[in-house]
Amino acid sequence: MNYEQFAYLYDQLMKDAPYDEWLTFTEKMLQTYLPEARELLDVGCGTGELMLRLAKAGYDVTGVDLSSDMLMVASEKLEAAKLNASFYEQDMRRLEGLGPFDAILTYCDSLNYLASPEEVQMAFSSFYQALKGEGLLLFDVHSCFKMDTVFAGQVFADDEENVSYIWKAFEGERPHSVEHDLTFFVRNEDKSYSRYEEFHQQRTYPIEQYNQWLIEAGFTIVNISADFGQELSEESERIFFIAKKSSRNSSEKKE
Repeated sequence: MNYEQFAYLYDQLMKDAPYDEWLTFTEKMLQTYLPEARELLDVGCGTGELMLRLAKAGYDVTGVDLSSDMLMVASEKLEAAKLNASFYEQDMRRLEGLGPFDAILTYCDSLNYLASPEEVQMAFSSFYQALKGEGLLLFDVHSCFKMDTVFAGQVFADDEENVSYIWKAFEGERPHSVEHDLTFFVRNEDKSYSRYEEFHQQRTYPIEQYNQWLIEAGFTIVNISADFGQELSEESERIFFIAKKSSRNSSEKKE
């Protein structure tokens, strides 16, 4: 399946995604740690569902994604709602020319698609450079527990009116990694079905490792929680990080 086809199926496949919870969490964290924040960058914005909600809430939003087709869907969505937003087809590891922003958001385990520790470190450095002084970075990742226990070796399936899928998750070659093998069956106008295949790889790391990389990039960690603000436990599936670009580190970076 090419990205154009996948982009237009994405919203249907993600219809149960917790976008409202991401919005509520974001507003709560911004109000707590940076209440004056207005200019936001959504990295890995996909089809713009979170951007749409943020723009309706009054934020000035910019979206970044690797897929031009995802960005096209997002742009059409915001335009239809008569909301202003900017979109850029860029790699999160290299956000040259963007910013500075009050806050950067990257949710829905977007960081887990980076293949190596070096790429995660590149992304954190890129985020740092795109933030204003004392700006906030908010992101979530899959936990090691979810990768190793919930995903690995599992088969998921869903059967909708116009699209069905079989999703097989295999343990990856690297620690805390998973390979996702997805097969979609999409109903055509003549009621026949077309088959498409997707292959995705994800990898995560222990919380302590993310902490170290954030500090090395110049951030101060201000909050870590699980599953939209819940207390961390050994079986938490999604980990949320809030980190601040401190003015002290900003001046050191400039030197």
